[in-house]
Amino acid sequence: MSDSFRTTPPGQQWSEANTAGNGYQGAFGNEQKANEGDNEVGKALLIGLLGGLVSAAGYMVYRRLPDEQKERLHSQVRTVVAQRITELRQNFNI
Repeated sequence: MSDSFRTTPPGQQWSEANTAGNGYQGAFGNEQKANEGDNEVGKALLIGLLGGLVSAAGYMVYRRLPDEQKERLHSQVRTVVAQRITELRQNFNI
């Protein structure tokens, strides 16, 4: 290939042996990607744990509501769900 079309400096090789021919060198190796994967798993686990705690707290509050407030909440949820179903049917022409 002509040097005029190279994206890497002329003194640098196209790819190194440890990059498995993917063209990435240095900081973009497999080691950094493995660490990023561990960070993503940790973040997802933390978000899941926080979501579980928030939902448990919400359920505890809901359980203590008087019956009339529970019924009002149920009717509001039914109304919102019915609106969303109607909107989806209109969008998909069902």
